[in-house]
Amino acid sequence: MASHTRSASLPSSLHSTESNVDEELQLLRACVTAPSATIGAACDGLRRLGDVYSSIEQIMCLPSSQAAGLSLSSPQQRQAVEEELDRSLVLIDLCNAMQESLAELKTSVHELQLVLKRGDVVAAQSKVECFVRLAKKAQKPFKKTTMTIRAAREGCSSMVRLLGEAREMAISLLESTSRLLPKQIASSSNASRWSLVSRRFQKTCKLVCEQEQLQALERTMGDLENGAEFLFRRLIHIRVSLLNIVQMYSF
Repeated sequence: MASHTRSASLPSSLHSTESNVDEELQLLRACVTAPSATIGAACDGLRRLGDVYSSIEQIMCLPSSQAAGLSLSSPQQRQAVEEELDRSLVLIDLCNAMQESLAELKTSVHELQLVLKRGDVVAAQSKVECFVRLAKKAQKPFKKTTMTIRAAREGCSSMVRLLGEAREMAISLLESTSRLLPKQIASSSNASRWSLVSRRFQKTCKLVCEQEQLQALERTMGDLENGAEFLFRRLIHIRVSLLNIVQMYSF
């Protein structure tokens, strides 16, 4: 009787987890596509998406392949999972590139603080320009791979569908983050909350950054880097789980 109860509760638990994943992906999509999307929302979104992948991995690791929604009994199912494996590599590369860009940006901000302490206005402007170049460089990987990885496919199972939707969400979030990065240092003509312009020095320097704001920006770059690293680890775990499933059905 107890065994029957456990078996009966499994589909219910699976459906509940899938519903939660769907709901969270919808909420994330609304945040990312909102015109008022901010860098703070991007920080939060990276961690939330990492949690979504953790939930998907939990479903995949259920004892029954039927419960996991990844039966590879048909060629179509196997092809869908193998395609997801290929696309996961592209996504992992994108996430890794974002981590590297954020690490460079954080270093750039730290160096900018050092030259400001020395009062070197010319070097400060050079560092600001370096930050902008690095921020724009972070957008380049998406121009080459986004259309390919987003290629639509009819999912053969609910799990493949969830993986596909999470993948598209990850791309949108990383791409949105890359577009927000250059705006973190604004010119004096576009001063905003994140503008690092000191009006006291506008006559002598186009961009002079205030130490307190730079410290906040360095923390933000660190938070983004941590969020991207968390998502990267989750993507690796998902790929390992997919590989295990494919190997299990190869025998």
